[in-house]
Amino acid sequence: MNIGIIGSGSLGANVARALAKKGLAATISNRRGPESLASLVGELGPSIKAGTVAQAAAADIVLVAVRWVDLGQVLGGLPAWNGRIVIDGTNPVAFFGPDSPDAKDPTNPLAAYGIKAIDLGGKYSSEVFREFVPGARVVKAFNHLDANALAQPEVSGGQRVQFYSGDDAAAKSEVRTILEAIGYFPVDLGSLAVGARLAQLPFGPLAATNFVKV
Repeated sequence: MNIGIIGSGSLGANVARALAKKGLAATISNRRGPESLASLVGELGPSIKAGTVAQAAAADIVLVAVRWVDLGQVLGGLPAWNGRIVIDGTNPVAFFGPDSPDAKDPTNPLAAYGIKAIDLGGKYSSEVFREFVPGARVVKAFNHLDANALAQPEVSGGQRVQFYSGDDAAAKSEVRTILEAIGYFPVDLGSLAVGARLAQLPFGPLAATNFVKV
């Protein structure tokens, strides 16, 4: 499988760790360049290599694992996607520090977690995300769990449930194959309009729900 990962924060790095445990190859990238990833790829072993964002984006299947506010800057200017599969691992939240005025906002139920929801004008997140990757076949996955749990797909004698959704059956089948190869128990939530709403943080009914199939 030809897999690219755009973003090397907790989400991207922990998916890379899960891939590496199974010996699955991937190219991981960030805006700072491959040199900044030397320590991470050294930890992960030979199946994971560092590349540029453009190199990761050229893979057949690409996981986007960057903060919502950075999508335009990171994805803008990349070559046409031409029907390739893009996994939307993002969530429409903004992060802030403990000294930010947002940390004391009494109207924000997520203030204690250092995040706030971004107003999408009634749209679901993958609906907006698709605008950043025109021509791609978008599948939503890797977004509903704490990122630190992603590196451990097999736990407590079972498999973590990994939700996924999308509008292209063939693309979803490819992503399901990856999820199974990593060791997750994939659960298809249907179309993006249904599944992405259910699993997106912060307010999707299935967001942050950690099921284990035993």
